[in-house]
Amino acid sequence: MIAAQPFDFPYDGKLVPSQTALMVIDLQIDFCSPNGYFASMGYDPAPLAAIVPAVNRVIAAARKAGCLIIHTRQGYRADLADMTPYEKWRRKQSGLENTQVLLRSSPGFQLLPELDVADTDVIVDKTCNSSFTYTDLEHVLRAQGVTHMLFTGCTTDVCVHTTLREACDRNFQCLTISDCCASGEQWAHEAAINMISIENGVFGTVSTSDAVIAGLARASR
Repeated sequence: MIAAQPFDFPYDGKLVPSQTALMVIDLQIDFCSPNGYFASMGYDPAPLAAIVPAVNRVIAAARKAGCLIIHTRQGYRADLADMTPYEKWRRKQSGLENTQVLLRSSPGFQLLPELDVADTDVIVDKTCNSSFTYTDLEHVLRAQGVTHMLFTGCTTDVCVHTTLREACDRNFQCLTISDCCASGEQWAHEAAINMISIENGVFGTVSTSDAVIAGLARASR
């Protein structure tokens, strides 16, 4: 089990690494670089980049334990054919029209070079806040026998939380690793984390990287 709040994870005490997926959400150059999309929106990307060492430690522990590692990347086609009118409007309002940010054809779409990515990891590309929407994520999870999910990445209040909520509705048991997630605003990160454990864990549980690493080590013995 993994020490967590409001209860240890998982609730039934049965943590099986081979049935557990570690989600690493949107740790891309466009979100974490001072020259990327997030910075161009006026946010400080430093808190996002700062979680990478902790995320890498969890990735190493999860991989050693036998968990499935899944990275997501958010971006659109170069011709914008998969971008909704609303997203195009937001892009224009932000002064990003005719730029390369958040396009799959641009360098910023790639995962951070310092992120621990192995050939055996799964990469899911998406266009929405949820990693489930218009992707094969759920099919991959079901095909691999995954029942439990661990969440890391950015931003806590948007793509992490949206994916987490959908995972809970799909009956996956979920744990969010608080120091492996980040937002552009600290208050937004804290609000998103606090929201998880309301109503005795309506969106699962919250833990730390150290507790998750220790729990995975115990489960894989």
